Amino acid sequence: MSSSELHHPSASADVESLVPIERIRSRWPVIFAGAMTLLMVAGLARELLDHGLQALWRHVPASPAFYLAFALLYMSAPTFDWLIFRRLWGLPAAGLVALVKKRIANEVVVGYSGDAYFYVWARARMKMVAAPFGAVKDVTILSAVAGNLITLAMVVVSLPIARGLMSPDMFKMVAGSAAVTLAISLPFIVFSRRVFSLPRRMLWWIFNMHSLRLAFGSLMIAVAWAFAMPDVTLGMWLFLAAARLLVSRLPLVPNKDLLFANFAILLIGQGAALSDLMAFTAALTLAVHVALIGVFALYGLVVRKHRA
Repeated sequence: MSSSELHHPSASADVESLVPIERIRSRWPVIFAGAMTLLMVAGLARELLDHGLQALWRHVPASPAFYLAFALLYMSAPTFDWLIFRRLWGLPAAGLVALVKKRIANEVVVGYSGDAYFYVWARARMKMVAAPFGAVKDVTILSAVAGNLITLAMVVVSLPIARGLMSPDMFKMVAGSAAVTLAISLPFIVFSRRVFSLPRRMLWWIFNMHSLRLAFGSLMIAVAWAFAMPDVTLGMWLFLAAARLLVSRLPLVPNKDLLFANFAILLIGQGAALSDLMAFTAALTLAVHVALIGVFALYGLVVRKHRA
């Protein structure tokens, strides 16, 4: 192409017409993040209005240790994710905020929406990582596989013990859920070479980190409950924390919270106090979600105002 053709008016017009498209491409992570934030706010409002605020006042633990254990529980998922991506990408401390938002979106919007948000967040920071999709995909799949395999192990251990506490229909439902969980996990294990992008040694490290996260989270919720209701032994709370993790991952159980609550009441009694404690723990989680989303939004406004 000659220099005269490069400076032709029609050529310049064509180049200029592409500018808005490039601007849209550069802005789409911001647009997606804004839309996800609005969805998180809407989901939190729905959950809080659905008896969430009322549950905050029914049973308020007095022990400060309960809130310390709860804080460690709340931050366990984003912190372990941060440690994983720190090793993979050298993720800065600022990435912890995006990982907290990832957790909130997964819980109040729709499953794995938070993972999509974090991928977009990482994709917008190309200087930090050139190809985030493979790593985010592998970490997300391994999180699910680790949870499913731990659930299966717990089913094998607990079913003989819990069989006498469940009706025949409930026992069949739990056993069927375990079979479905195994069926979901097997393809990722059998076809791991085609599914995963990261080296095998790194995959095992990530799997172990997810397993450690699940164990730490179960320990912290048991410790928190033990401080809230000290008349129940920590060993019993640890057993109930394991049962809570098990019930939360069974795919065919229609009302998981009700099943867990009934199972816990059968074991330790104190139905009203236990139900209030479970409701308070769930409502406190929502309240922390709301507070953090508000802090993040305010911080974003301050940063944009400062840059302007």
